[in-house]
Amino acid sequence: MTSAYNYILLLFALFIVACNQVKLSDARSQYLRGEYHAASETYRKLYRNTPQDEQPLRGVIAFEMAENYRALNQSARAEVAYANAIRFGYPDTMMHLSYARTLHRQGKYREAADVYRNFLHLQPGHPLAVNGLEGIAIAQLEQPSRYVVRRMDLFNSARSEFSPMLARRDNMLYFTSSRDEASGETKSPVTGVKYNDLFVSEKDVNGVWKRPRPLPDEINTDFDEGTPSITADGEWMYYTFSGADSGDSAFPTIYYSKRVNGAWSAGRPLQIGKGHTPSLFAHPAIAPSGRYLYFVSDMPGGMGGKDIWRVEIMPGHKVGVPENPGPRINSAGNEMFPYVRNDSTLYFSSDGLPGRGGLDLFVAVNRQQTNDWLVSSLPIPLNSPADDFGITFTRDAEQGFFSSNRDDARGYDHIFSFVYPETTILVTGFAVDQEDEFIMGAAVRVAGSDGSQQQFITNGKGEYQFKATGGTDYLLMATADGFLKQEKSLRTTSEEIDTLYYVDFEMIPYDKPVVLEHIFYDFNRAVLRPESKRELDNLVAILLDHPEISIELTAHTDRKGDEAYNLELSSKRAQAAAGYLMESGIEEKRVAAVGRGKTEPKRVSKSIAAQFPFLQEGDVLTDDFIKLLAPNQQAVADQVNRRTEFRVVEPTFFTP
Repeated sequence: MTSAYNYILLLFALFIVACNQVKLSDARSQYLRGEYHAASETYRKLYRNTPQDEQPLRGVIAFEMAENYRALNQSARAEVAYANAIRFGYPDTMMHLSYARTLHRQGKYREAADVYRNFLHLQPGHPLAVNGLEGIAIAQLEQPSRYVVRRMDLFNSARSEFSPMLARRDNMLYFTSSRDEASGETKSPVTGVKYNDLFVSEKDVNGVWKRPRPLPDEINTDFDEGTPSITADGEWMYYTFSGADSGDSAFPTIYYSKRVNGAWSAGRPLQIGKGHTPSLFAHPAIAPSGRYLYFVSDMPGGMGGKDIWRVEIMPGHKVGVPENPGPRINSAGNEMFPYVRNDSTLYFSSDGLPGRGGLDLFVAVNRQQTNDWLVSSLPIPLNSPADDFGITFTRDAEQGFFSSNRDDARGYDHIFSFVYPETTILVTGFAVDQEDEFIMGAAVRVAGSDGSQQQFITNGKGEYQFKATGGTDYLLMATADGFLKQEKSLRTTSEEIDTLYYVDFEMIPYDKPVVLEHIFYDFNRAVLRPESKRELDNLVAILLDHPEISIELTAHTDRKGDEAYNLELSSKRAQAAAGYLMESGIEEKRVAAVGRGKTEPKRVSKSIAAQFPFLQEGDVLTDDFIKLLAPNQQAVADQVNRRTEFRVVEPTFFTP
């Protein structure tokens, strides 16, 4: 009796299991209705309950499960499911492309490239695979840019936030979120969380962002609102509305609302695409001029997937005929989330153009001469292997916000800030005389090849400084009372790196002796050594730069020897130096050569005292002074006295 009873219980249990067992048709129905969250649970149960030896069925379930995970942006799970489908021999060529794109968006570039190549053997020339390989090649060679990206925890929650939009002179930030504060209690069958609502954050009087708050019920409903775009005057808002997520619901539609007395009115649908096959219309982006509205649609006539289109907005919110900007922007994949920074610059995201994986951010600049678009991808870290989209910029700077699902295994999107640190190129220097004394009040004029003209005055330390532009040629000219004008040239680097340039002016006084360093003669002779000629070449350059001046060239000896002999020797040495100047093209009448022998001992300057601590500024290196020094110090003092100097004797003042 007991065994019969147990048998009946067993049959009853098996009956209950059979009744509760999920079916593949159930999962497929959920997927086709767009109920991806529910479908993912159904597929997982099916896969676990299918015996190992039923490989063809496991392959079918794995493939469909992968497609469902891909719709949920859960790339890691989709990757495993695609790999299982391939392992079980699921017969779908396009599955290999989806598998490659899933690997690509996780940054697994080497594995993705191999799968792309295998797919191209099956489907030669497929544009998504070709662009995928090109995007991987670019990503592997690319170096991070100077952009600084940070996750904005104040705006983000445990759910999704995306499509930020700056408005009201950058003091308000609108965005889309499915956080717990969203209105309505019904959860989306697509995501398993609340429907999206529009939220806004404002800056306080100190410029600090406040915690986000939802827009009022006139805008937010129990269903999906998102992707806001605000006109430049802040009067109108366009956004996407979707009544539900089920397969029999209306397609997403663009709504518009007017701001009245600080509040947004109830949204109204914008009529686009009348007469077309039922299509989605989403992700509106109004141009700053208000003339054109860009949006996303899968209407007929596109390049494949979802395309970016535009319509002209006319009075009364009438719209013109939709225009497709063509294959420069739209690809065989999906182009979405447009943002019009100005009337010739469009930002958008694409998973079909060559990128780093998933949706990548691109910028398109309209070349008005040819009415064509020049398209390029934004650099890392703005782009990543994950989805990067929905960018917005502040008005006058290379900074703003965008959304991305990077570093979120659940596929949830979050808001990030970005800023491009300004490259700082500084030019600094000082003006000094030949004794290294700072020249205060010298004027430094700067003319740039970019047309800029500036003037700076040296401070008490003889210093000046200015901010330069990269890739620019500059001519700098210093003038000061009692000194010859001096010119210097500089070319700044075009590389985007912080750079500091030093341009110093060692200015030449008039009617004051200037020592020529490194002028050497053979012992007791007036023959110039080769190393002396290099110093005289500098003097030649000065005279060529200043054809209006003449100089007196003076040679001095030390205290040793007969005075008459020293006068004769110094005179010959001065003549030798002057002769070199004339051989170099300086007119004889511009140079007077004078020998002083030992009659004019050197007065110690600040620079000489700094070089030789046993000497003090103002000391005169006479024979009596030197005799009081130690023998090694006497040799130094004699060396200082043996010198060749020049003095400008006929200056012509430079008049700016």
